[in-house]
Amino acid sequence: MQRLLREWRWQRLRTTLAQLKLLVLDVDGVLTDGGLWLDQEGRLQKRFDVRDGLGLRLLQQAEIQLAFLSGGLGGATEVRAGQLDIQHCLVGIKDKPSALEALQERLGVTAQQTIYLGDDLNDLAVRSQVNLLISPRDGCKPLRRQADAVLNQRGGHGAVRELAERILKAHGAWSQLEQKGWRDNNA
Repeated sequence: MQRLLREWRWQRLRTTLAQLKLLVLDVDGVLTDGGLWLDQEGRLQKRFDVRDGLGLRLLQQAEIQLAFLSGGLGGATEVRAGQLDIQHCLVGIKDKPSALEALQERLGVTAQQTIYLGDDLNDLAVRSQVNLLISPRDGCKPLRRQADAVLNQRGGHGAVRELAERILKAHGAWSQLEQKGWRDNNA
């Protein structure tokens, strides 16, 4: 029953997903599982899901602008952003609402055209600046309660890919990918 209710909610959000111009992603707990690994020299390592990465590449080809917005530092996020050609990688951000507002102004994108995927209390702060606030399945309880939708997948384990597929379906781009596969146009 819970899953049916979730799917019904996603169907209602399909029009909003189709109007998307900017998808903003928190990093730790969304693109990663939230775990931080430190090596003997204190260098930070993070685990990213490769299928999430392909989902982001598919969104780029559908001309969706992407941004990483993270309070964390350490270098791994910037490396992953570079691998995926994410132009807007904002790290070490202490005031997410101000950083998001500046990004929206710079890109000429409105709150109505913006979706945010976050997992924790600091992501709630951007609620008034986005059309949809979305949480992975394992987001913190207060965020899940206030989110417009909760994904079936956990952060760092396919949540971004699930959202990417839902967006691509709303944009009418998924069925062709599903039938013919994908070739990187940037190669």
